[in-house]
Parts: sequence; C-alpha cells; structure tokens
Amino acid sequence: MDAKTIFWFRRDLRIDDNVGLAAALGAGHPVLPVFIFDSDILGKLKDRDDARVSFIHELLKNLDHDLHTHGSGLEVHIGKPLEVFEKLIADHKIAAVYANHDYEPYAIRRDEQVELLLEENEIEFHTYKDQVIFEKDEVVKLDGSPYSVYSAYARKWRETLDPRDLKAAHARFENLAKRKLNTIPSLERLGFTESSIPLPSTHPSVDLRLVRKYHEVRDIPGVPGTSHMGAHLRFGSISIRKLVKIAQKENDTWLNELIWREFFMQILWHYPHVASEPFRPEYSKIVWRHDVKDLHRWIEGKTGYPLVDAGMRELAATGFMHNRVRMVTASFLVKHLLIDPKEGERYFARKLFDYELSSNNGNWQWVAGSGCDAAPYFRVFNPTLQQKRFDAKAVYIKKWIPEYGTPKYPLPIVNHEEARERVLKAYKVALHRRGPTAPLKHEPRPQTKLKFSSTTKR
Repeated sequence: MDAKTIFWFRRDLRIDDNVGLAAALGAGHPVLPVFIFDSDILGKLKDRDDARVSFIHELLKNLDHDLHTHGSGLEVHIGKPLEVFEKLIADHKIAAVYANHDYEPYAIRRDEQVELLLEENEIEFHTYKDQVIFEKDEVVKLDGSPYSVYSAYARKWRETLDPRDLKAAHARFENLAKRKLNTIPSLERLGFTESSIPLPSTHPSVDLRLVRKYHEVRDIPGVPGTSHMGAHLRFGSISIRKLVKIAQKENDTWLNELIWREFFMQILWHYPHVASEPFRPEYSKIVWRHDVKDLHRWIEGKTGYPLVDAGMRELAATGFMHNRVRMVTASFLVKHLLIDPKEGERYFARKLFDYELSSNNGNWQWVAGSGCDAAPYFRVFNPTLQQKRFDAKAVYIKKWIPEYGTPKYPLPIVNHEEARERVLKAYKVALHRRGPTAPLKHEPRPQTKLKFSSTTKR
C-alpha cells in the first residue's frame, strides 16, 4: 500500500491560497483531502435546520467540485475526530497529516488528542497559520506580553506587517490523490434538515464599490454598507490575505475591522478563560436579572424599541444582523434589561451565520464593560437616539417591523432613564470594592504545548 498524506480541512474550505494544503501537496506523497463533521459539535446545535450546517454542506459541495477538476475529491466522515483518525489509520498507510491552526479552546484540546494518537502511530502532524495574518505571540509588547488594548495592538500589527505576510500559497494540485467517489453525506444523514432561511452565496466575491464607501455607510443599517464576508472568513471559503490586500488598497476603515477580528482571536488564545468568564474578574460579581419574559421579548423583537426589535427580527430571518445594530441590541439586553450578557452571547452563537467564538465573546464583553479595552460600564446607549442618528427615516425599521407605527406595535417594556439608573446602581454595588482596573487573576497562556510546525513568515 502506497503511503498517503492526509490534509484535514477545518476552517479553510477552499483550495486556493490555503497554506496547509499547499504544504501538504509539496511534501511528496499523494494527498487525500479529508473533512470531518464533528459529532461533538453537531450534537450541541439546538436547531435541526441550523443554517450553518446547510452552508457548510454547500461549501463542501463546492470544495469537492474544485477537487474533482484536479482528478481528486473530498473524503467526508461523521464522528468524533479521534475515532475518525483511528479508522483512517486502519484504512490507509499514512505518512503525515497536515492541517491549519485553530485557536479555540475546544479545537486546541481536539488537536492535542489527535496529535498524541498520530505520535503513537509514528505519523507526523504538521499545522500552519492560515486563517489570520498574525497569531499567538507574533504581535506582542516588547516584554513579550499580549496586548489588551486594541489601538496599541493595531499599531503594532501594522508595523509588523510585511508584504511576505500577504503572499498567496500556491499549490501543486497534480499531487492530489486520485478519487472519483462522492462521500458527502446528506443533511438527513447528519441529522439536520434544509435551512429555513436563505444561505449566503457560496462563491464569495468582494464588492469593491461597497468597500470604497465602507467608512461612509457602515453605520447605516438601511443601506447595503457592509461586506458580508464574516461567514466566509469563519469557514475559510475566502483567504484573509486576499481581503487584507483589498483593504490596504481600498479602505483603511475596513482594514481596521479585519484587525479587530485578529485582536479578539489573540485575546482568546492568550486568555482562554474569557470563553466562560469575564476578562475582568470583578465583573463576575454583578447580580443579573433572570427575567425569562424580558429575555424572550428581546429575542422575539418585541421590546418596543424599534431599532432593537428590527435587529433581532433581521437576525431570526436571515442569520445576519447589521454591525451597528448588533451593538445596540446587545447593549439593550445588558444595560436596559440587566440580563447576563452570556444569555445574549449564547443566542447570537446559535443564530449568526458568521458566529466566531472570539469576536462574539469579545464584542459582548465590550458592551458589558467586562472585557479588554471595553466600553466604560457607565456608557449606556440610548436606542432611541441611535435610531434618530442612524435610521432617522426608519428605512431599516420598516423593513423588519411591518406593524411599526400602528397600535399593533408594543409599547417600550422599560423606560430608558429608569433602566439606566438601575444598571448603574447594579454595577456600582458589584464594583465598589474593586475598581474596573483591578489586576487580572488569570495569567496569559504560556507557549503552546503542541509541537506542530508553523509558517509564521513566508
């Protein structure tokens, strides 16, 4: 049996400019492309029509088609990754496994387990940087500690950037293992049904006219002013290097947003406790209201605050919410309803096409004041003023709230001034012993224990 190299697709569902795939194809052995529907992850999804499963399913069809143009194809498995690799080892003579880095806590534990299994079977495991420009300890302070303030991180990020960091990874596709079989399971076999909401295009393209005006229109929800590249970055159907090169040329404000994504990713990497706890520990002392009725009104878009309700209805109908409105809806849940931001974070994680643990967590903690570089806890956005400033003619609101302006639309469930006083009191009671600048109880993550190879400069 001839030895093969396996390339394990994860958050990189494309064949162009894929660093790990290019490295595998250049290693000498025929490359077998593999994707695993992780049963541990699928089992935690609450909605059987989860749109992201449908989206991944469509992206895999595209990926399989692209591989077929080179005489190969995608081998798709369902199960726990460790068990799948035990089967792959039994079925194939494997020289090495290649993949791209993943930085979320679950992914790190998964990769550690797989690495140990491969090591026991004398199989090399190589992973590479692909979904970010800079990772882990590549953009840090002079003393080696991580940044916790975005502006300082962004300056260092820009200073560190070299044209070589944006060089596309070119692959030798003739080294793909020959395959003709289609092994992509049906949604039914995965335990899911077709999405009830429209899917994003599975062929990502950047609207350059939109990007050029991004800084002017990005805060106006009633116009198409955002790129909708988040879902493609999340699943790797487009290269971050390609987007950064476009941003450098077309719009610096858009580049800032791409840097924000990497900032939150390195926060999660260095401080993995933020996935379940506040970055600032004193904020864990806040006493939240456990009001199920108010939480459901927020979810259903029936709070009586039009901009909040329009955003929540857009999310339910499309799996997307405008960036400005995300901030307003999140702030309303935390500051007006005094409901634990983890409730909102979980709901967004359930519904957003572009859900990414680091960004979702970082932005919810920013709104709550509990995160790094967070908004001051005493900043309470007035949703009515936000509406007047960014949707004065109610273009966005009328699109998502047909009963707006009629007796059918509910009255506000809370008074803004009263809610503001309530939340400020709750925060002050929790923080009166330890101010917002209290030292962290969590030290930054030490250097990774993984022995993967890494292409930090190319």
